[in-house]
Amino acid sequence: MSNETQKNTPTLVKDIMWTQVDIVDSKTTVKQALTDMKYKKTKMLLVEKSHDYDEYGVVLIADIASKVIAKDRALDRVNIYEIMNKPAMSVHPHMDIRYCAELLTHFNLSRCPVLDNGKIVGVISLTSIVFNGLRSV
Repeated sequence: MSNETQKNTPTLVKDIMWTQVDIVDSKTTVKQALTDMKYKKTKMLLVEKSHDYDEYGVVLIADIASKVIAKDRALDRVNIYEIMNKPAMSVHPHMDIRYCAELLTHFNLSRCPVLDNGKIVGVISLTSIVFNGLRSV
């Protein structure tokens, strides 16, 4: 493939997403979720659907800071479902990363799940998108 053809081929979400996805049950305590986040070195956990017609949720470090710690709530007495964001905005793996970047920044999100046919297949972040741009410079 020539360099000109490569420049015209869009980079897709699936090309740079993380496939390691950390999923937690909504009844998990914030303390356990935070322990998992620290161990796995992640800033986001996806929250499992409660049933087939439900949607995924998401909980971020910022949610724990603002909705639990800042309000002086006990980490072991708050469940994830009390602080999660649901439904989680998601993108498709075949979305062009330029559009994904625009979508994430428009909604002030740093990362979101990637769904294909209703199943989580990865996570995309603005950091991944920006660092991918360095390769093409």
